[in-house]
Amino acid sequence: MTSSSDPGSTRLAPDRYLSLLSADGHRLADVATGNLGRPVPPCPGWDVDEVVRHTAEVYNHKIACTVLGRRPAEDEYEHAPGEGLTLLDWFSISLSNVIDTLGTRPPESPAYTWYTPEQDVAFWIRRMAQETVIHRIDAESAADAITAVDDDLAVDGIDEVLDVFLRYGVGDDPDEDVTSWDGQSWLVRTGRWAWHVTVGAGDPAGQISLRRASGPADAIISGEPSELLLWLWGRRPASAVSVAGDADAVAGLRALMARATQ
Repeated sequence: MTSSSDPGSTRLAPDRYLSLLSADGHRLADVATGNLGRPVPPCPGWDVDEVVRHTAEVYNHKIACTVLGRRPAEDEYEHAPGEGLTLLDWFSISLSNVIDTLGTRPPESPAYTWYTPEQDVAFWIRRMAQETVIHRIDAESAADAITAVDDDLAVDGIDEVLDVFLRYGVGDDPDEDVTSWDGQSWLVRTGRWAWHVTVGAGDPAGQISLRRASGPADAIISGEPSELLLWLWGRRPASAVSVAGDADAVAGLRALMARATQ
């Protein structure tokens, strides 16, 4: 595992993220070949074609965010294959371009992101590795050929989805009312890693707090890194993880995660 210099951090080195982005992107393309029309069970209404199209469009949007240094307008990045390109050709070109764009810039160099605390290329390097592995799983699920997420990426993905998507994306969004969960708490853990999530522990009501430590909780959700990550993203059933504590609290976290990952 290639990790951050901080032993308490789940973050990986930029070259490790980029290597995983490449490997998972190519696996996505491989499994999509011949399966574009198949439905994606975890994502009702989607087929593999939509997974490939969405992921390539995301790559092009992030390239524009990085190159322009601001939020791009709709006409400033590609949304579909150009003339003469198949969908999978376009995906492969977009994957190569995003790796090149992110990999040839210092991670600390500025880039527009929707996550206010991190306005740099490093955010997109991490985010694109995590984005790609989830959509690789989507394509694999359509072909009934799921392969596990690498442990180091899965642990970091758990940290990212709980911190960036749940705590920040839902808890800090004034349009998201989560006060109905006030007073509830959850412990999410895998191996030596633990995340303690609480709603309404502070002021204002409805605030989501996250501590990277164990603590008393209404429910505990644990499992292997890959299975736990995919459960949090709504890609695996309840049977994929171990749960203990209040069943309503488990359902509450599942509902909050659905909001965070929609």
